[in-house]
Amino acid sequence: MPKTKTKSETANIYAVVGSDEAEVKHAAAELAQNLVPDDSGDFGLEVIDGVADNADQAAGRIRSAIEALQTLPFFGSTKVVWLKNANFLGDDIKARSNAVQTALEELSALIDDGIGPGAILLISATEVDKRRSFYKALAKRAELQVFDRLDSARAGWEEEATEIVLGRAKKRKLQFDEAALELFVLLTGGDTRQIDNELEKVDTFLGKDRAVGVKLVRELVPLSRAGVIFELSNALSVRDLELALMLVRRLLEQGEKAVGILLAAIVPTIRNLLLAKDLMEQHDIRRPHSPFQFIAAMNRLPAKATEHLPRKKDGSINAYSLGIAAQHTNQFDSSELIEAMRACLDANVKLVTTQLDHELILTEVVVRLLRR
Repeated sequence: MPKTKTKSETANIYAVVGSDEAEVKHAAAELAQNLVPDDSGDFGLEVIDGVADNADQAAGRIRSAIEALQTLPFFGSTKVVWLKNANFLGDDIKARSNAVQTALEELSALIDDGIGPGAILLISATEVDKRRSFYKALAKRAELQVFDRLDSARAGWEEEATEIVLGRAKKRKLQFDEAALELFVLLTGGDTRQIDNELEKVDTFLGKDRAVGVKLVRELVPLSRAGVIFELSNALSVRDLELALMLVRRLLEQGEKAVGILLAAIVPTIRNLLLAKDLMEQHDIRRPHSPFQFIAAMNRLPAKATEHLPRKKDGSINAYSLGIAAQHTNQFDSSELIEAMRACLDANVKLVTTQLDHELILTEVVVRLLRR
């Protein structure tokens, strides 16, 4: 589903934009097909390639769209003009050029004046600068669909990605158990193209059987960067030293920076374990069987009990990550987790202030965290 959708003031201007390239292309192609009248034949759709190599070429594509909109359709039917995959609506040299901005002003003026009942304008683009006047005019006048790719580095992305996976799995009648769903989400990292590809792979493999378990997900779905980070976090949580060291080495071999591994995987894991354990001890919460059990328990707590917890951009608590951590708090004492946070701080200082081997620093901190 699109992250945002707005209704148009007129019924003949449509736009599909966003950073999720696979979703934008799919949604735009489907919309174009639906907009073309059944009786228009080959004359109902005029596609203008929006992929331009330079500013002059981009301005030419925009004016081609304007000309197409002003040309009456054959036989009095409706014509769809699709400015497809426009790459000059973002924030680069080409998009900022006078030639492109002047051409966009001409298109914007045509949209404001009305393009007439015989034509429909469809624009699709994956790079859009939402600060520019053309986008603001488009948002006001067009029926706009925005598909933005989930950022797996942002807190709380897992919940949105889970909704996407569940919705698409339901269409295929696939039934994930909780652990398999959690793993699938983290391995695919919220990338809708990979989600679709991996669901198709699972669908084909299962045949008539619709049940999806952890073992199948591990066998079929490759480890993405987010997946390796998740596996590292999981290895730390269950105190699997050998696996944790192997995953640290793999991330370094993939070109990840040591400080990035520390701050993206190790520190959040230890912090969430410590926060979850503290909540459980302070408020007598039992170790949950699933993250959602812990989330339900947290929701029953007074606001004062959770005011210290990290927040997402919208101000809500990143409860899902805490719920995952709560399942593994039995592996650690509170004193061990406090010491682990100190070890992470020491490692961070060494990584940014010394010339010591980075793999050695990470190996040392992982051993300090997991040794019994």
